[in-house]
Amino acid sequence: MPCLRRLFPILSAALLLVTGAVPALSQASGTESARAIEAAKAKLPPDSAKVLFGSQLTPAPLEARSIGTYARGCLAGAVAMPVNGPDWQVMRLSRNRNWGHPSLVAFLERFAAAAQTDGWPGLLVGDMGQPRGGPMLTGHASHQIGLDADIWLLPMPDRVLTPGERETISAVSVVKSDKIEIDPKIWSPLHQRLIRRAALDPAVARIFVNPAIKKALCESAGTDRGWLTKVRPWYGHNYHFHVRLACPPGMADCHPQEPPPAGDGCGKDLAWWLGPEPYKPEPPSPPKPPLKLADLPAACAKVLDAR
Repeated sequence: MPCLRRLFPILSAALLLVTGAVPALSQASGTESARAIEAAKAKLPPDSAKVLFGSQLTPAPLEARSIGTYARGCLAGAVAMPVNGPDWQVMRLSRNRNWGHPSLVAFLERFAAAAQTDGWPGLLVGDMGQPRGGPMLTGHASHQIGLDADIWLLPMPDRVLTPGERETISAVSVVKSDKIEIDPKIWSPLHQRLIRRAALDPAVARIFVNPAIKKALCESAGTDRGWLTKVRPWYGHNYHFHVRLACPPGMADCHPQEPPPAGDGCGKDLAWWLGPEPYKPEPPSPPKPPLKLADLPAACAKVLDAR
């Protein structure tokens, strides 16, 4: 273990030099993301919920509450994840998406410390939520109530990254181009320990990973399989994994994630994702009109207006 921990910062630097930039918005440079956000804003009506919440720069000075569902809601009393910690660093600072319910920030801090005991050098934290939650101008459909966070599958370097590096350094895919197998040159047992550690936390309701990552976890878990239930396959997620917390206790306005299906999720459901035509899209449907404030819970209007 100590040897692996010494090697990981070296591996991180090597991967950063080799891979270059990734042309997806979720992994693009901060400058590219800023341009994409402004372009998206220009195409939407000014009363769009994406514009209203995506334009907020500060949290609502209210009691902390997650309101609504993960994909249709908002957040009161958000707190910012500190951009630097003893075992984490926040990436893509220009997006201003390092906000969450206090329980999410507390989870990430304790998870980062616990992961270090497993040999992971430190977390690179990607998108969490906006200052007041709500729909984002670009990217995620969820991440709206301050209980979702993306954690890069690239280990933290052994130095503090500059603001510029946090915008331009690329995350690294651990999945081969066929999207069916993980890349053994990049994937390691420490990646599995990291995801398992998150899944074992009782506050976590779901973890979303690329189907190839789920397959690798299923194959190497042995008899220790209970934690796999929370880990579910979903499109993308080859550069990061998505952690979703359960609604905090006593929070009536927060609509919880349904319990995961029974079993470890390694059977026929996973086989569908990895079949002869994986990631086969559904037939195109007419685009839905953008969400308006009236489409969100009524309490979100107060969150938006709070000063």
